[in-house]
Amino acid sequence: MKHLIDIRDLSVEELDFLMDTAIDIKNNPEKYSEKCKGKKLATLFFEPSTRTRLSFEAAMYELGGNVLGFSEAASSSSSKGESVADTARIVGCYADIIAMRHPKEGAPLVASAKAGIPVINAGDGGHNHPTQTLADILTIRIKKGGFDNLTVGFCGDLKYGRTVHSLIAALSRYKNVKLVLISPEELRVPKYVIKDIINGNNMEYVETADLEEAIPSLDILYMTRIQRERFDSKDSYERLKDSYVLKRSKLENAKKDLCILHPLPRVNEISVDVDDDERACYFEQALNGKYMRMALILKLLEEESLNSTQSVNEDLIYTIKCKNPRCITSVEQELPHIFRLTDKANGICRCIYCESKEKNT
Repeated sequence: MKHLIDIRDLSVEELDFLMDTAIDIKNNPEKYSEKCKGKKLATLFFEPSTRTRLSFEAAMYELGGNVLGFSEAASSSSSKGESVADTARIVGCYADIIAMRHPKEGAPLVASAKAGIPVINAGDGGHNHPTQTLADILTIRIKKGGFDNLTVGFCGDLKYGRTVHSLIAALSRYKNVKLVLISPEELRVPKYVIKDIINGNNMEYVETADLEEAIPSLDILYMTRIQRERFDSKDSYERLKDSYVLKRSKLENAKKDLCILHPLPRVNEISVDVDDDERACYFEQALNGKYMRMALILKLLEEESLNSTQSVNEDLIYTIKCKNPRCITSVEQELPHIFRLTDKANGICRCIYCESKEKNT
C-alpha cells in the first residue's frame, strides 16, 4: 500500500491492522508522540472542510510531525490555472505525505501518479472518501464488536454521497451484511455500486424511500446530508433537501443498541434532540477519525520507507474519452483517458479516475 485512493486499496488484514493501531494510539498516546518527528504532511484542500482537514492536522501534530498546505483552492496556484499534476509534483518536493480533497473525481489518483510521495484521498467529488470510512468502521467495531451479520441502513443522498460508496465497499468484505438503502428516487445508489460492489459480492439489499419503516430492523443507521454542492440545479436541491429528518420520536421502535452515524457536517437531517441519545455516535465517530488517520499516516510512511509499489491487474484501454463532467479529465486536458475493461463479454469499461461507465466499441 503506497497510497490510499479507494478503500478497496486496503485488504481486510490491513483494515484490521489500522484499527488495532488506532485503538492502541487512543489508549497509549504518549507511545506515538514522536513517531513522525521531522516529517511533514501537506494538506491540499481544494474544497471546504472542517473535520477532515483539522483531523489530519491534529493527527500529524500528535504524531510529532508538522503540517503545511492550504484550505481552499483560491489560496493555491490552481487559481492561476496550475494543474493537479503540477501541484502534486511541486508539493512532493516539500513534504513527506499528502492528504488531498478536490471537487473533481479522480484528482487524488492523478496526484498519486505524480507526487513521488504517498497520497491520501481526503474526498474527491461524489466519488470516494476512504478516510471517513476508516472512522466509520472503527466506530462500528468499537460499538458492535465486529461487522458480520449486521443490518446497515444508509439514508439520504446515496447518489453523490462518497462516504456511502466507500463504506459499502468496506462492508462488502464481511459476512452476511444486509444493506437497507433509504433515499428518494433521484438520489439512489449509483448503478455501478449496485452491480460491481453489492451484487458483485452477493450482498443482500433493499431499496426504500421510507425511513421510519426501515428503522426497527437496523443495527447501524448511517445518515447523510443532501449536498447542495453536488447539484447542478438549485431547484432540485431545494426540492430534496428536507427529504429525511431524524428526530428522537422516530427512534421509539429502534433497537436499544442501534448505532447512529453521520459523516458530518449535518444541516437539519438529524435533530439536536437526538444528540443526547446514547445511540448517537457521530461525535465519537469524528474523534475516531483522528486516530485512524494517525494510524494511516504511520502505515503509509512506513511503506514508503520500504519503497513498496502497487500493481495494476486490470486490462487498460486508452482509446475512450470520459464523458463525466465531474471527472478530473474534464478540466485537465493533458491527462490520458484511461479505462479498465471490467466486463470483457460486453465490452464495458470504467474510467480509472471516476468509475464512469463507457462501452468499448
